Amino acid sequence: MTVVINMRDGVDGRGIKIAARFILEGKLVAFPTETVYGLGADALNARAVRRIFEAKGRPADNPLIVHIADFSDLGRLARDVPSEAGLLAERFWPGPLTMVLPRNENVPDVTTGGLDTVAVRMPAHPIALALIRASTPVAAPSANISGKPSPTLAEHVIDDFYGRIECIIDGGETRIGVESTVIDLSSERPTLLRPGGLPLEEIEKVIGGVEIHPAVRGKLVDVARSPGMKYKHYSPNAQVIVVEGKRENVRSKIAELVHGYRAEGLRVGVMATEEYDADEFFHLGSTEEEVARNLFRALRELDKRGVDVIIAEGIEERGLGFAVMNRLRKAAGYRIVWA
Repeated sequence: MTVVINMRDGVDGRGIKIAARFILEGKLVAFPTETVYGLGADALNARAVRRIFEAKGRPADNPLIVHIADFSDLGRLARDVPSEAGLLAERFWPGPLTMVLPRNENVPDVTTGGLDTVAVRMPAHPIALALIRASTPVAAPSANISGKPSPTLAEHVIDDFYGRIECIIDGGETRIGVESTVIDLSSERPTLLRPGGLPLEEIEKVIGGVEIHPAVRGKLVDVARSPGMKYKHYSPNAQVIVVEGKRENVRSKIAELVHGYRAEGLRVGVMATEEYDADEFFHLGSTEEEVARNLFRALRELDKRGVDVIIAEGIEERGLGFAVMNRLRKAAGYRIVWA
């Protein structure tokens, strides 16, 4: 049985105590953050963390992010913390920034995917912070079956995990809609491992130039130093096609693709910033913030409507658009049509 705790109206102290007890007992709790819902366990309890991998069907070498509620908790998890980490934490924590740092020996191998580093962030969500403060640092990937679109509503988590985990906290829709930005500070030069809810431009204003890891652009890697680098991610059951190019050409190309797939007898869904004639349509919004917030919801919703193909309109790779396009291309398995 899964306990679902309603906190859509805000933090509920009694509910937090129930969820925190589950965490301290080595059980799994799904909870909202500002980015997406996380599937949490005690980060320092190896047996509890293994349950995350089992529940999600997640490969064991795909590291987890450890969530903390106070900067002082960082010392329990990481060592040799560079000055850049302090600068970034002061400016962006709590917030959608994960830093990869040399790990302390008390962090279990299972939490880090066997790496000598640990990924840490402080979420900017009152429910997440209350849960961590009432329990312990919490290891939490996104609360979805491995490879599927991340959850931005408790309903998404219920679809994937009801009856399979102990507790789900319903905090309503997440604010940002894409996962945190991951920066590796364990090497000589700061490196972007995953674009996310904090634009790279903002990070570079604080610590200067940041290298972009080739995996961000789709290069295959043998070792995943961060979630989202190595394995299939964000994919619905339907085939996803991303259309990119000059805006004036994209509309006609999407219409052409819709016509072609329909002629093959396929049901077609379109997710875009303006309306299209298709079997199903999901309006993503008009700003990059709205597109990011609606991205995973659109993929899940169009899947539920039974489409065979989802055609997604690409947006500019600036600000949150960098993270949006990273997720869309991965969801499509890099099936991109240029217009």
